[in-house]
Amino acid sequence: MNILVLGSGGREHALCWKLAQSKAIESEGGTLYVSPGNPGMESVARIAMVDAKKHDEVIAFAKKHDIGLVVIGPEAPLVDGLADSLRDAGVPVFGPSKEAAQLEGSKAFTKELCDRAGIPTAGYVRCTSLEQAKAALSTFAPPFVLKADGLAAGKGVVIVDNVDHAEEALKDMFGGKFGEAGAEVVIEEFMHGEEASFFALTDGTSVVPFGTAQDHKRVGDGDTGPNTGGMGAYSPARVMTEELVAETLERIVFPTVRQMRLDGTPYRGVLYAGLMLTDEGVKLVEYNARFGDPECQVLMMRLESDLVDYMMACAHGTLGELMEPRFDDATAMTVVMAAKGYPDTPETGGAIDLSGVAESDNVKVFHAGTKLVGGILVASGGRVLNVTALGADVREARDRAYVAVDAVDFPSGFCRSDIGWRELERG
Repeated sequence: MNILVLGSGGREHALCWKLAQSKAIESEGGTLYVSPGNPGMESVARIAMVDAKKHDEVIAFAKKHDIGLVVIGPEAPLVDGLADSLRDAGVPVFGPSKEAAQLEGSKAFTKELCDRAGIPTAGYVRCTSLEQAKAALSTFAPPFVLKADGLAAGKGVVIVDNVDHAEEALKDMFGGKFGEAGAEVVIEEFMHGEEASFFALTDGTSVVPFGTAQDHKRVGDGDTGPNTGGMGAYSPARVMTEELVAETLERIVFPTVRQMRLDGTPYRGVLYAGLMLTDEGVKLVEYNARFGDPECQVLMMRLESDLVDYMMACAHGTLGELMEPRFDDATAMTVVMAAKGYPDTPETGGAIDLSGVAESDNVKVFHAGTKLVGGILVASGGRVLNVTALGADVREARDRAYVAVDAVDFPSGFCRSDIGWRELERG
């Protein structure tokens, strides 16, 4: 079978790496395409140039190359309705419809769904103007959680400690700091607890768990500085006990899938639930309509089952016929190497030399923002590399990951030195 993956980041590199190991590609002579891809993907997939914004172009490529499955990696094409266009053209696709992708595309959409389905989440107010938002602040106690309603590449959340800073942040958001994503703002109750990520696959009816992870959103050591798209992650998240996983499924994931189906917008694909583990139980922070980045990298390192089987089952509505996927009991950790200046104004163009990294079954470097210029690998984005390692426990995974980080020659890059600190403190 031929497969097309759309995307160019570390998430898509990890997906391509795992998909290339599928029997559909490795032993049955299929071809794995990726567009636009990046230099790191060239060893596992054939680079194609298809514009995901041009639905007809993607469909034409799929028809010409007999594509049996399209995997949409990033959120923007999902919110743009690419999955609908492909399904209408008879092309199997892994990813939710435009309406279902509003789970990520609109914070307010998700909050209102939680209201209808009785899903535990933070109290909130949806604001459509700066004046309304300022007035709403009085109904919340600090710290204030301010979220751009739309897609903001993981950076649209601001948490501030006092009203003056909240009003200034709201002024920036409504003033265009996050573009159209900030045209509406959701103000939320601050939830106390520890955050974790839970993943599940669904075909709109059946649901199978797909692992847990914890990430580090802040740019600096000790979880300091502004939020980013993610500076590192590890899986599994030991804090997510069997009891908490069961609670998450029963109180959050199952009701979501059921409500989406009742609303006439069945969800097909991966559900990525950001959770807060509070004294009152598990609560939903937000949903993403695609695999996390960099959480996908650690999940793929641990996944032992054939990923194609599960993606095809989601596409065709047959997920209930499969057993739960198998994951290695080991711990996977990924450390993001970013360009200096990230997340504000990253310095692109810096040269990268990976020749000193000893990749193996336990160590893999996924490219996130790289390109070749005159045969030299250079940084082309904010988050540049995901140095990922597998170990018997979080300490061994951490040690292997940072040995590999030290072997990367990237003078204009940086990374956090404390990925996994919560797990390490637990002993």
